[in-house]
Amino acid sequence: MCYTRYGDTMTKDLTCGKPSKVIFTFCLPLFASVIFQQLYNIADSLVAGNFIENGESAIAAIGNSYEITLVYLAFAFGCNMGCSVIVSRFFGQKAINKAKASIYTALITTTITCLILMVLGLTLGETILRLIKTPENLLADSKLYLDIYTYGLLFVFIYNLCTGIFSAFGDSKTPFIFLAISSIANVFMDIVFVVEFQMGIAGVAWATFICQGISSILSFVIVLYRIKKLKPFENEIDTVKPFDFRLLKTMLIIAIPSILQQSFVSIGNILIQSVINSFGESTMAGYSAVIKLQNLVVTGLTTLSNGISNYTAQNLGRGKIERIRPGFISGLKLTLILIIPFSIIYFFFGKYIVQIFLKEGTSSDAIEIANNFLRIIAPFYILVATKLIADGVIRGYAKMGLFMTDTFLDLFLRVGLAFLFPYVFHLGSNGIWLSWPIGWGLSMGLAVIFYIFVTKDKNKNLYE
Repeated sequence: MCYTRYGDTMTKDLTCGKPSKVIFTFCLPLFASVIFQQLYNIADSLVAGNFIENGESAIAAIGNSYEITLVYLAFAFGCNMGCSVIVSRFFGQKAINKAKASIYTALITTTITCLILMVLGLTLGETILRLIKTPENLLADSKLYLDIYTYGLLFVFIYNLCTGIFSAFGDSKTPFIFLAISSIANVFMDIVFVVEFQMGIAGVAWATFICQGISSILSFVIVLYRIKKLKPFENEIDTVKPFDFRLLKTMLIIAIPSILQQSFVSIGNILIQSVINSFGESTMAGYSAVIKLQNLVVTGLTTLSNGISNYTAQNLGRGKIERIRPGFISGLKLTLILIIPFSIIYFFFGKYIVQIFLKEGTSSDAIEIANNFLRIIAPFYILVATKLIADGVIRGYAKMGLFMTDTFLDLFLRVGLAFLFPYVFHLGSNGIWLSWPIGWGLSMGLAVIFYIFVTKDKNKNLYE
């Protein structure tokens, strides 16, 4: 792996070295980070399903709220992307004061955005839960979990923003360390609060609140310390502005498309959740038990896609277009190595994995529904993997129109078919699960066509 020095900071250079080695060494740590990030959600379901008295209801209530929390995360991710890209650019230009101004502007904007979402979430949470047809017997627990998560939303936003800042300065180790420690701690705190203190769903939610809070505060303190250490270069004459509307506008150009993409995907999942809820508590519990296993794979692949975007963008910036296709092939090879074991384990042993989340005595229907979901989905991870790696190249070329078109096709197909198959074709809950691979397959085909189209462009001024 090559490195380039900018001031006092070293950043990874993805434009030199064998593409396969560069992709593997750069993207594997990203995938590992996602594993720990998903551990938060998996731990909540695992503890709730096994140690709360009515485990099936508890896991259904948590899963019901989970889709709504993904909308919050969409905004947090957008703030991360908007800040990270701009700070990276200014740091590369050795414009330290502008980089600092961007960070301060992002911190203020992120905090305001988060507070608005907190107010909306706390006032409209029950209304949203009713709109997605949450059963009355689960409404109180779903709202309790959602409210506590919303109380800690500022921690989620600040942590994501700090992660973007660390990435801008070429540091992926610090946020990974915090995330790994807090995720592992969350497992033990879940057990203590639920088993020892008998706090039920509230215990699971407060454990997550505390662990996310600690990692967020530590990240924020280190970011402030590193900002203070940054000294402007001699040719800089601008002073640091605490808030810059011009920089805010530039960040929003990057952040808003990212927020829209993630938000629409989350809203689509909420709509699908409403269909799932209409099939009753067993279907809700079965789905909630496996959706986090599903998201472990898909979120990991999405992170690898982000790594491919970084690789593509850096090589385009250097005019090394000949490295793009080898990078794409290497990305596909890496995803195959990572997802084939998941596909095999989920397909053949999914039933046993699900029972880890659902304690003894849970209805056999919930277990069977969860197993059916994994058997239908697992063989087709190759489709979503190919789509996301192609998306990574497209995004690296800054062809956001094509990227959004491909993303929304997948979303509209999955949501539309999830409503169509169960009721029109009378396929029951299995019809909902079938919407995933069909949506993935068609959007993968479009993504590959877009990939071929953009990589044929030999113009080196692709960002102009």
